Amino acid sequence: MMKYLQRLGKSLMLPVACLPVASILMGIGYWIDPSGWGANNVIAAFLLKAGGALIDNMAILFAIGVGVGMADDNDGTAGLAGLVSWLTITTLLAPGSVAFFKGIPVEEVAAAFTKIQTQFTGILSGLIGASCYNKFKGTKLPDALSFFSGKRCVAIVTAGCSIIAALVMFFIWPIIYGGLVSFGESIVSTGAVGAGIYAFLNRLLIPFGLHHALNSVFWFDVAGINDLGNFWAGTGELGTTGMYMSGFFPVMMFGLPAGALAMYHTAKDNKKKIAAGLLMAAALSSFFTGVTEPLEFAFMFLAPGLYLVHAVLTGISAVVVTLIGARAGFNFSAGLVDYVLSFKAPMAVNPLLLIPVGIVFGIIYYVVFRFCITKFNLKTPGREDDDLEAEKKVVLSNDNFTEVASVILAGLGGKENVTALDNCITRLRLEIKDYTKVDEKAIKAAGVAGIMRPSKTSVQVIVGTKVQFVADEMKKML
Repeated sequence: MMKYLQRLGKSLMLPVACLPVASILMGIGYWIDPSGWGANNVIAAFLLKAGGALIDNMAILFAIGVGVGMADDNDGTAGLAGLVSWLTITTLLAPGSVAFFKGIPVEEVAAAFTKIQTQFTGILSGLIGASCYNKFKGTKLPDALSFFSGKRCVAIVTAGCSIIAALVMFFIWPIIYGGLVSFGESIVSTGAVGAGIYAFLNRLLIPFGLHHALNSVFWFDVAGINDLGNFWAGTGELGTTGMYMSGFFPVMMFGLPAGALAMYHTAKDNKKKIAAGLLMAAALSSFFTGVTEPLEFAFMFLAPGLYLVHAVLTGISAVVVTLIGARAGFNFSAGLVDYVLSFKAPMAVNPLLLIPVGIVFGIIYYVVFRFCITKFNLKTPGREDDDLEAEKKVVLSNDNFTEVASVILAGLGGKENVTALDNCITRLRLEIKDYTKVDEKAIKAAGVAGIMRPSKTSVQVIVGTKVQFVADEMKKML
């Protein structure tokens, strides 16, 4: 089950990767026309509409992205099947349809059905489409129906399964929706404390890839909160909207890079160069783009207690930022790019306050990380036992992706031991035959941030934002 959820988490990153372009388009649009939100400038209106086209249709992107991501071979047919499922379910459960089926006025339809076109339904549709694809892509029909054999029958089967799913949701969706709303309201009602709890859980769930499910409740319109969408559309409440995003900026732009500096300063003298190659690149990624996985995976398994401290500090940051009334937002993550682009967004409030807050948190991160590392002798990068890193080569920092892929593949037991290869934004995800042939020391020699082994047949190698280039080289080798 955990393996399935982690794969789903990876699949969710495919549509999320579309969001940076929305952030850029809308950010520039608001810079051009911050007061009229496009009403006073045709270029600003054009950019805002273009960016909004992605934000407003995130649920459809989830349906397609999850369909492709959960397919055994990532075939686009599964994405089409996900879209078929989405159209079927949302049409059958639209308020007008429900009113007709029940024989009641549309005004009396449960509120849950007015929120059927959400990311939750998009994810469900993608899963249905992928499941039908994986099961029926090789189906052979009689000669008279041979045209519909194989992948061509997937959409047909998906439509049938989606009708059944819509029938089930007709009865249970109001219950599910009510539960999600109650959960969201219970967090929202606690104000700044709730923002801190959410931020803490967000970091805590990253090792399992389950933070996306939590994010969907607060960032998107699954439970009526829609923090991300309201922030960029200007439809939220000024001073409140953005509270589930703003607290991440001090951590990602200042805290984590400062923590990386502390890890570098506490590294053994003979390993500082190796540590610098890993930590500084990861720190830059966190600061500039808000992609934190390369840095977090560099210490979360080597020093889990330190990662817990990081999660707590993230929660505290969210509480502080919420209380002082600073609001900024993002479409992708809380890095410098999204921070600057959000300055003129309708719901931005005192974004410059995040700079001094970030500096303070940078100091706190450095002091706390350095104290914990030295006090408890934590094996953070550069502090490993000498025999573990004696043959370490930082080939990744030299952008020699062919060599990186070669070193990782050898550590996995060779191409004969690899049955499947995929990647998300920062990780290689591999399926293997014999787990005893995996040599983690050899894999780490490539300079990767970390390794996860969710099951005996699964290995995840945390490479960083350059993972696509490594994956491409490894696919050639396979």
